[in-house]
Amino acid sequence: MRINLAGINHQTAPVAVREKAAISSRKLDDALLAMKPDIPRGIILSTCNRTEVYTIEPDNPDRKAGLDFFRERLVIPEAELLRYVYMLNDGVAVEHLFRVASGLESMIAGEYEVLGQVGYALEAAEKAGMVHLPLRHIFQSAIHTGRRVREETGISRNAISVSSVAVELAARAVGKFSGCKMLVIGTGEAGRLVAQAAKDRGIGRTVVVGRTLERARVLAEQLGGTPVSIDSLDEELVDANIVISCSGAPHYTLNVGQVKRAMAGRPKLPLVIIDIAVPRNVEPTVGRIDSIFLYNIDDITRLSNENLKQREHEIAKTERIVAEELESFNSWWREFEVRPLIKAMMSKAEEIRSAHLKRTLKKLHGLTEEEKYSLEMMTRAIVSKVLKDTISSLKANGHADYNYTEMVKQLFQLDIKD
Repeated sequence: MRINLAGINHQTAPVAVREKAAISSRKLDDALLAMKPDIPRGIILSTCNRTEVYTIEPDNPDRKAGLDFFRERLVIPEAELLRYVYMLNDGVAVEHLFRVASGLESMIAGEYEVLGQVGYALEAAEKAGMVHLPLRHIFQSAIHTGRRVREETGISRNAISVSSVAVELAARAVGKFSGCKMLVIGTGEAGRLVAQAAKDRGIGRTVVVGRTLERARVLAEQLGGTPVSIDSLDEELVDANIVISCSGAPHYTLNVGQVKRAMAGRPKLPLVIIDIAVPRNVEPTVGRIDSIFLYNIDDITRLSNENLKQREHEIAKTERIVAEELESFNSWWREFEVRPLIKAMMSKAEEIRSAHLKRTLKKLHGLTEEEKYSLEMMTRAIVSKVLKDTISSLKANGHADYNYTEMVKQLFQLDIKD
C-alpha cells in the first residue's frame, strides 16, 4: 500500500488557480461522493490556502488518482497543471499533513483554524464511507500532533490568523479605526473572526452582510454589529470605509458596477476592500477603480512573513514535536503493513502446533488437566520463540522491501491476497 497526496497551496499556485480547486464546507460532501467511484478511500482537505487529496492505494506507481482529481477540476494544460500540483508519497505525505495540522505550512505561521479544518475533513470523509483504518490513523495522528503543538508551544498564541491579519492590513490602510464603518460580507467562522478582531481593535461600526437577514442577525447580535441582507449591500457600500469579504459564495459578491456606483458620490473618499475568500468574492478588476485599494488572500503573505520572524523559536519547538510524532506513526505503519503476513504466519504455525499436540495427547494416557495445560503452554512458547526473530525482522524491513516479504511468504508457503 502507498500513502498518496496530491495538492495545491499558496506556495505553488496563485489564488486564481486555487479558487478553481477550492471546495466549500457546504459542497465537500458532494465532492467526496463524486470522487468515490475512482477513489473509494480518500480524504479531501480544503482550506483558504490549499486543496489536498489524501489516498491510500495498492502499490501502483502508475496510478495518480489525486492528480486526476485536479485535472478534472482545473481544466488547464497538462504542463501548467504539473507546475501547480505537488504529489507526495508515504512518509513525506504523512509528515506534510502533520506540519499542516501544526500550522507550519500555513500562510500565517501557527494559525489555529487549520486544525479544525483537518478534523472536519476526516469527519466528512467518515460520513461518506471513504475512510478505513490506515487513513483514519493518519488523520487522527495529525490532529493529535496539532493539539500537542498548541499545548506545548507558543506558536498559536495571540490568536493570529488570516482573519486577524486581514483586520491588521485594513488598519494600516485607513489609519484610525474608531471612526470607520466596516462591512463584513460572510456569516461563517471567518466572518465571525474578522468581526471579533475588528471589534477588539476598536472599529467604529460593523455591518454584517449575510445571504439572508436572519443569518446576518445571528452573528451581529454576538458582536454588537448591524445585520443586513445581501440585497442591501449596494446601499451599505456608499459610506463604508472598509469591506472584508469572506463568504462561501461560488460567484462574485462584489463586481465592478456595484463599486463604481458606490464611489460615484464619494470620488475622493478611499475604500479598502480585502477579499480573503477562496474562490474570490470580489471581481479582480475592481482594483482598477480610482480610490479603491483591493487586497486578496495572497497579499496577506507580506504580513505573514513578519509573523514568521517573530515565531522562529516556537517553530523550532513545533518541528521537534512533529518529528517525535512522525517516528511514533512510522513505527505503527511498519507494523501495520506486515500485519496480514504476520497473522497468516502465526495462524499456520498455530494450526500445526494444535494438530500435533492433539495427536500426542491421544497417545499419552492418564495425564491430569494440569499436565495437559503445561504441555499446551510449552508448545505455544516454542512456536512463539521460533517465530519471534522472523516477526521482528518483518516489522523492521518488510514495509520497505517487497522481496523480503515475498521470501517469507515462499518460505512459509503462505497464500495471502494483497
